[in-house]
Amino acid sequence: MTILMVCLGNICRSPLAEGILLQKIKMAGLNWQVDSAGTNGFHVHEAPHYLSQSVAKKKGIDISNQLCRRFVPEDFDRFDKIYAMAGDVLDEMKQISGKKFISQKAELLLNVVYPGENRDIPDPWYGPEAGYYKVFEMIDEACEILIKQL
Repeated sequence: MTILMVCLGNICRSPLAEGILLQKIKMAGLNWQVDSAGTNGFHVHEAPHYLSQSVAKKKGIDISNQLCRRFVPEDFDRFDKIYAMAGDVLDEMKQISGKKFISQKAELLLNVVYPGENRDIPDPWYGPEAGYYKVFEMIDEACEILIKQL
């Protein structure tokens, strides 16, 4: 199983999702691959946001070695499932991918927890550290269910 987590900049939400899911995969003894990407390309080759790193570290996950990359149409060739953190991200994925977009492979991550409700994971970028904890918990819950479903 290959899974891609996608947010806007690939520095806040999707690096957390990658780290959280990788930890759960390891604990479950699964041989899955996980990556993350951003749709806007503004932070390519940057490390995750310092608050994402801090919150992850406090939860026992090290995401400091991750580097941001841009989402590309070929991701639909490389990944079995692609999870967007929010509706605007999913819309940008469609625009970027054009004819390569495969709706059966792409969905909002929180639809794993709340099927069909199309809920967004809020972008913590502009807020305080508490927002990063909230996002961590939302992603953690979704990844726990994802492991059981897949």
